[in-house]
Formats: sequence, C-alpha cells, structure tokens
Amino acid sequence: MLAFGLQALAGEAPGSGGRNAPGAADSPHLVLISIDGFRWDYLSIYPTPALGRIARSGVRAESMRPVYPSLTFPNHYSIATGLYPAEHGIVHNHFPDEARNEWYHLYDRSSVEDARWYGGEPIWVTAEKNGRVTAAYYFVGTEAPIGGVSPSHWRSFDASVPGDDRVGQVIDWLAWPGERRPRLITLYFEHVDTAGHDFGSGSPELAGAVAEVDTNIGRLLDAIEDMGLAGEVYVLVVSDHGQASYVEPEATFVLRDHIDLEGLEVTAGGAYAWIYQQEPDRERARAIRDAINAAWAHGHAVLRDEAPAEWRIDDSPRFPDIFVVPDAGYGVVADREAVRRLKKGDHGWDPSHKSMHGIFLAAGPRLPRGLTIGEVSAVEIYPLMLDLLQIDAPLPAAGRDGLRSLLEDSRGPDARH
Repeated sequence: MLAFGLQALAGEAPGSGGRNAPGAADSPHLVLISIDGFRWDYLSIYPTPALGRIARSGVRAESMRPVYPSLTFPNHYSIATGLYPAEHGIVHNHFPDEARNEWYHLYDRSSVEDARWYGGEPIWVTAEKNGRVTAAYYFVGTEAPIGGVSPSHWRSFDASVPGDDRVGQVIDWLAWPGERRPRLITLYFEHVDTAGHDFGSGSPELAGAVAEVDTNIGRLLDAIEDMGLAGEVYVLVVSDHGQASYVEPEATFVLRDHIDLEGLEVTAGGAYAWIYQQEPDRERARAIRDAINAAWAHGHAVLRDEAPAEWRIDDSPRFPDIFVVPDAGYGVVADREAVRRLKKGDHGWDPSHKSMHGIFLAAGPRLPRGLTIGEVSAVEIYPLMLDLLQIDAPLPAAGRDGLRSLLEDSRGPDARH
C-alpha cells in the first residue's frame, strides 16, 4: 500500500501538507539509506563500487556502534531520533508494555502502525514540522503518525518489492518539482541481513546480496548526477548492526534445562534471551540468575539493576527483569526445539563486540571528501541530519552531536581524526 499525503488529506497534523514551505524550498535534500545487517568490514571483504564512491567523495567511519540491543527496530529508531531505546521506547523487536498489557511485535501491523509505542521525535517528523516534505521507502517508525505526523509519502513494509523498484521510486521523488520534491527520503534494504541469517558469512548468497544492494545504490548515485542534483543532495548510508556466526551451535544454552519457566515470559533469539516475570519476585529472579551462571560457561545472566551502564537501560519498564547474555558467537534459547531453528548468521549480541558494528558513510556538498573517522554511535546520526537539512531544532540530548563538526571540517581529503 502506498500512502500519499495522508496527513494533508486528513488535515490533522502540523506537517508540510505535501508542499515545502517557502523558507525550505531551496533547502538541501537528504537520502538516508539503511542496509540492514551490513557489517562494518563488508566494505573491505566484498566489492562495493557504489559505496566506495560515497566513501571517496565523502566521509567514512571505521564502524558504527549500535545501541543495546543490537537488533533492527531499536537501532533504526535510535538512528532516527538520536535517543537510546530506554528514551524512545522501542527497546526490542518484540517487547511488552505492562501499563497497556500489550506486546509490540515487529511483524504485527497494528503494533508497527500504532504511534503510542514510539517516543521521541524522528527526523521525518522534525522535518515535516519545519515545512519540509518527506518520503519513506521503509524505515522503522515511518508507518505510524508519531506525534500526529507522518511522512508526506510512505509505504507499508513489503519484502517482496525488489530493491530496483524502491530505488526507482526514490529517483521519481527526486525528479518532482521543487515545491513538492521531498527534502528527506528514507530508503531501506533488508537483503544483506536476510542472506546473512539464512546462509551465513562468507556464503555466495551473502556476496550476491551485497552486490545487488550496491548496484541499486550505484543506480541512485548515477541518477542524482544525471539530474544535476549532486550539489544539492546528501547521501547518508548506515546499517543498524553487524552479524556473526554461531561458534558451536551444539553448545547452545537451553533455559528450560536449567530453570523452571513457569510464570515467566521469555524472548529468546539465540544471541540473547530476555526474561520477564509475570509477577515481580526479586528472590526468584536472583535464583534464576544464579542457576544460569552456575551452569553456563559461555554466557551469563544479570538482573535489570546489574546491567552494564553502557546499555543505557535506565528505568524503562519495557526492559526485562533478567538479561541472559551469551558470549559473542554462542547461543541461548528457551527450549531444545529452538536449537534447530538457529540461523546461520545472527545479531543481538553485546554491541561491544565488533562483529555487531555497522557502517556509516556520508557524502554531499558541505561534507569533506575522502575523510576517514573513527567509531561513531547510532545516536549521533540525528543531530548531523538536522544540520544537513538546515533545520534549527533542539537536540534530543547533550553529548551526542560529535558528527556535527563534519560540516565545519575543511582540512581536505587526507585529514583524519
């Protein structure tokens, strides 16, 4: 389903109404591209001529560190808002909200399109409120009217739509007349993540997925040049997380073999397990933690108040009572049947593991050329996007604006920091 200008038709939201405001008519364009599951080192492992073009003409980070957990939905929404999951509410791909007695599920349309789940202000909402038309060919959160505002143009996610068709629509959007042309466009490719899950790292299928996505991005770059928009369009490429293989699938830790799951709700995906108690019981939680830690050589369990500070879980009730944390490459599942469903490649391990890191590339008129920088964080992208779009809006939080200095950097192609 393609939804054109829903907020304008409904007359309900303080967005652009599908027309750029007079003050925004000459503002830059930003195409935000997400390649799900594109690990930081794929750029050197696989031929990626289009991504190489962006790196040579712009900025490349060594890697982009995801927020915890290293999963698709929380990281995409942190990229969009500049907030950690505890702050924006999308703490996992599926999680409960005890106040509403409901669960959010990434495959449930009613969840994904329900704005009440989403906190913070994603970049497309900020842009719309500042008189800029936005368009989304998929991105977490774009299917819900957050704060009453949707992108002027958006699509419900459909994995069957070829990447070539997605790029074709983005090119069409960029060809629209200036007053209607989107200033912010999001574009999402899940193909690399899917191939990594199904076939694993080093597989020809993964190499093929990388090549397909890179070819589609190259087509977009060619179109931007052919339309004479290279001096007006920023292209920003990110991935939400990396991916890794299981070291010893047969060594997967099975929770049911060691603890009683009665009265517990478990979300376990191999690279993580979150345990929610239906009735709070601190003593039982400690006993569960201790039983897991006594039996497991390749991971450990921590209670919510014992979680590492860098996870930034704060006091969000959407996080579990107990986190079960495998060492990188090892797995945990709720029951033995789930061992057979482990994927060839996976993510969700602690973001401190480099295999969970993604990419950051950006090129455009005010960015330095050929600059390589160090590790960046998913929460640093939103402030940079504000500057690229020339939007004067409050930052979501202090200390997350390190990338904003890129627009002031004029040291040349050999600069490093």
